[in-house]
Amino acid sequence: MEAILFTTVLLLACHVLLAEAAGPSVIVVGAGFSGISAAKTLSDAGITNIVILEATNRIGGRICKVAFAGINVEKGANWVEGVNGNELNPIWTFSNQLGLRKFRSDYSNLSSNTYKEEGGLHGAAKIQSVIDTADEVYDAGEKYSKSLSNSGLGDISILASQRLQNHAPSSPAEMVVDYYNFDYEFAEPPRVTSLQNTVPLPTFANFGEDVYFVADQRGYETVVHNVANQFLKTSKDGTIVDPRLILNKVVRVIEHSPGGVTVKTEDGAVYKADYVIVSVSLGVLQSKLIEFVPRLPEWKILAIYEFDMAIYTKIFIKFPYSFWPTGNGTQFFLYASERRGYYSIWQHFEREYPGAHVLLVTVTDDESRRIEQQPDSTTKAEAMEVLRAMFGKNIPEATDIFVPRWWSDRLYKGTFSNWPIGVNRYEYDQIRAPVGRIYFTGEHTSEHYNGYVHGAYLAGIDSANILIRCVKTGDCKYIVKAKDADD
Repeated sequence: MEAILFTTVLLLACHVLLAEAAGPSVIVVGAGFSGISAAKTLSDAGITNIVILEATNRIGGRICKVAFAGINVEKGANWVEGVNGNELNPIWTFSNQLGLRKFRSDYSNLSSNTYKEEGGLHGAAKIQSVIDTADEVYDAGEKYSKSLSNSGLGDISILASQRLQNHAPSSPAEMVVDYYNFDYEFAEPPRVTSLQNTVPLPTFANFGEDVYFVADQRGYETVVHNVANQFLKTSKDGTIVDPRLILNKVVRVIEHSPGGVTVKTEDGAVYKADYVIVSVSLGVLQSKLIEFVPRLPEWKILAIYEFDMAIYTKIFIKFPYSFWPTGNGTQFFLYASERRGYYSIWQHFEREYPGAHVLLVTVTDDESRRIEQQPDSTTKAEAMEVLRAMFGKNIPEATDIFVPRWWSDRLYKGTFSNWPIGVNRYEYDQIRAPVGRIYFTGEHTSEHYNGYVHGAYLAGIDSANILIRCVKTGDCKYIVKAKDADD
């Protein structure tokens, strides 16, 4: 199979002279972490003729704090994932430099905190046996995964791997442990998630298995502001005042030709530049929000639609007082329902938000879609029914609830991308590959860390460096090796 060669079409001699005289102009669409990271990388390389068009009234994208029940909570990304390993996670470095308030999440006692659907706790020995079996099946899947060709052609789903071990979670206890192991991480079920790309998971294999929950009133978005403040002008109070960042600009059309790009926003504004870096989410790329003129080539469209945009919904619920167990080994608890993924994973905040009396329950995928389409009062009633099954009928009524709606929001259309079955470097090279003067970035373009904050940050650097190489050296070729080629 011949290698596929994508070449950015440029009048190289003319363009290099222009770059040396004035420097190229670049539009960055989106001020999430990837967009900000890409823009800073360009700026560090001397490419400062930049305009960042952000659709919302803030930077940070899916890293976003919201006020709820007298505290700030994280609507989107919440954890620094991958800590205390052989490699240093850059987000861990940033969070420490900024002194972000964060707490190690300890899931080690789930066997003692798993509740029956009909009420009461499951026996710890029973749940531990389920966990041990799941771990054994995971280990066998990891061994099988490592035996597969790098091409991804032999990849299977996690569920198929489980069935190879004669294991298909079916009881409420088995399903809730399975949900915790996979859906809670990838926001999609094992039947659609790649084995080869997730077992073992590069984030934890490279950076470490610990995860830390960010509970800082400045917000997790502080890490994005910290990067932005290194190249954008700010006022004394830290507000970004740089005219190169333009908020509330919803991009609807991107026109491109060998001579440059034209970006049109919903309010009728028009921006022209030599290049554009598109950092919107995979979900937005899959929607009709942005029209590319001329249309993107077929190979690019197929790459975009080959990946899944998952939905991970963190529902915060406020109570007049705490009624759940507290103390060591109680923070995370499971609800083992016959309905897989139905309000399954709960977390209290005794350390993170003391005195707030707030619980967090996480739902994903189809449950997220269902919940987004119903009134919050219905969601609150459903959650209360589950809590009463766990803790009895005399618990207090919730006083407030916050339900994010990432899937319904046209500016995001989901929370993060997931690893589909059968992809490898080839598909990631395609989804990241430039089309003429259009470059692409975002967590979905990170081959090993898509779906994570560090993946978004590192992807911005990688995509910007592809453009920088083109500008600085005139080498604007982007080569995608054949799917079955050696690394």
